[in-house]
Amino acid sequence: MAIGLIILFGHNLLDNIHVAGNGFKAFLWAELHERKYFTFLGHSLRTAYPVLAWIGIMALGYCFGSLYKKEADARKRKKSLLIIGMSAIALFIIIRTINIYGDMSPWSVYDKHITTIISFLNVTKYPPSLLYTLMTLGPCMIFLALAEKPLGKTGNAITRIGRVPMFFYILHIYLIHVLALFAIEFAGKNWKDMVLTGNDNPQLKGYGFSLWVVYLV
Repeated sequence: MAIGLIILFGHNLLDNIHVAGNGFKAFLWAELHERKYFTFLGHSLRTAYPVLAWIGIMALGYCFGSLYKKEADARKRKKSLLIIGMSAIALFIIIRTINIYGDMSPWSVYDKHITTIISFLNVTKYPPSLLYTLMTLGPCMIFLALAEKPLGKTGNAITRIGRVPMFFYILHIYLIHVLALFAIEFAGKNWKDMVLTGNDNPQLKGYGFSLWVVYLV
């Protein structure tokens, strides 16, 4: 647990460290902590998921599993989940308000309150910053505490997804893309324009739906 907490709370100290160039050291550092593009044999590569922060989160996840041992007390588990969740949210608000540490993207005050709120919540996911982790996992802990009860038909169906998350993660990418083919036809454009070639497609300029439709989808 100590290693996980040290990584989680300390990895943002490395945000200002950069390794220039296209060599092995630069690639290794990018794999650990920094998203970056590289050129290799004429192809463009990107380190999309730097692993250092995820190692810390996964280490804490293994420790978290002790709450769900067969002999664990359900009432104590619920209390622990609520304490962890509310503490994470409180820490997020405090650290984000101070605006010095915890994320490489500081927030700003704007003329419109909603824009300021969006800036406050706009934290870094790749790699997941301390604030991103607190903001997302905190509510998850509270949800787990409040949602724990005997499983019905709906609950049993959802647990199947939880047991094979990679399968559903990959499946949803193709499902969304197939739906996009129908959506672009519905919008009056050619479905072939949605077949990505790696370059910007000028046919997609202006394509899209209003925000309420996006939320509905």
